[in-house]
Amino acid sequence: MSFGNHNFPADRVGAPERRRILVVDDEIDIRESLDMLLTSENYAVDLAENATQGLHKFESGPYDLVLLDLMMPDRSGLDVLADIRERDKQTPVFMLTAYGSVEVAVRALKSGANDYFAKPWDNDKLLIEIDRMIAKGHLERENTQLKRALKQRYAFPNIVGKSDRMLRLLDQVAQVAPSRTTILITGETGTGKELIAKAIHAHSARADQIFVPVNSGSLPTELLESILFGHVKGSFTSAVANRKGLFETANRGTIFFDEIGTVGPEIQIKLLRVLQDREFMPLGSNETIRVDVRIIAATNADLRKLVEEGKFREDLYYRLNVINLNLPPLRERKEDIPLLIDHFFARYCRENEKYMGSDGRSTLSFEPEAMQILMEHDWPGNVRELENAVERAVVLATSPSVPAHVLPDHLQHASGMRISRDSNGAVSADASLPEIVADFERRRILDALEQVNFSQTEAAEALRIPLSTLNQKIKRLSIDVKRRPSS
Repeated sequence: MSFGNHNFPADRVGAPERRRILVVDDEIDIRESLDMLLTSENYAVDLAENATQGLHKFESGPYDLVLLDLMMPDRSGLDVLADIRERDKQTPVFMLTAYGSVEVAVRALKSGANDYFAKPWDNDKLLIEIDRMIAKGHLERENTQLKRALKQRYAFPNIVGKSDRMLRLLDQVAQVAPSRTTILITGETGTGKELIAKAIHAHSARADQIFVPVNSGSLPTELLESILFGHVKGSFTSAVANRKGLFETANRGTIFFDEIGTVGPEIQIKLLRVLQDREFMPLGSNETIRVDVRIIAATNADLRKLVEEGKFREDLYYRLNVINLNLPPLRERKEDIPLLIDHFFARYCRENEKYMGSDGRSTLSFEPEAMQILMEHDWPGNVRELENAVERAVVLATSPSVPAHVLPDHLQHASGMRISRDSNGAVSADASLPEIVADFERRRILDALEQVNFSQTEAAEALRIPLSTLNQKIKRLSIDVKRRPSS
């Protein structure tokens, strides 16, 4: 469950819609008169006849304002106000009471109420104050969201990218983070789905609460069920004590399911209940536990296909897929590679305490040939694969300029560079600068090899480069070193 105005989606700002008011009062005459009064002013009104019902309705919000009775049979209005303010500081609350003492008014205001009205109240004054308070709250939310939209686009320190697709994604993250909505993050392995989940949590109203990651695919169903929902002593052989589950641990925070498509049918049923009712029962228990947890799920699988194959519940799929954020693979945003390299150079140079400048930035850079290999690679392992390559380069670097032979073998031995050529075999007029440079290198190396009867050692000496560098260039430029001139 979640409380109050922080649940408003960003696109609600400025929308022409009816404002919602919750009336909590045990007197039916009061409820009916307020319902008629507020409805006549085009407010959408929900009614609750006691404190318990009022809190339940409030949890299902959001509301623009609450009218709360001070004296109710099951709980005092001040207690209910304390529950609201514990979770939500913004939603305006007006206290209503037949006991018009100054002391009670002061207590209500000190407890977080925005105003106080003694029964019977002046309808005109009440409507004026309701309208003023809702308008004020609306303006404050609008200003907050506009500032967030301007600031948050570039306020995700561990998410690096300037490509159009990444900037659009960060815009979406900034927009959905303040809501309570369930998010499904899709993308290939290594694209950074957990980073996006952490960014959503960090920019939500739950940022000061716990973020709990769960690797759904690494545990058997029985163990995962116990870990998620907890168990009571004696519920199975090794259950020697009660154990709190991750959902209870994550109460008021965020729980992140990585690889949600791998969970079994039993877990899917329980997850559906948590999403629908915000409650569950630990293993071996008949007691229901209610939680206020935001669920973010991630997958590299096609959940829609798993639904069609009967491996994933369709109702759970739709519950999870309220908002879908799709992370592009690195091969589709190669303009971000230089930024990512600088980011990882800075991180691992700092961790390894080497090649750091006086300004706190890394002094490492890849040589042009190494950089060209990195830009041409398709990165099936995405950002994680690039990060590993940069970390390796930092560890093995012996000078600020990192050569290609420091790169992992699979990058050095990747397919040769393709050079665009015209019908005569010459480099095409629209060839890129790297292609032009590669063609010049290829011709120069071939000339050197031919002059020394294709002895790579002698050619390397003639070109004044290490033999290892020549070998890398031969592989990358697809030079046939088996060719020999006839004797």
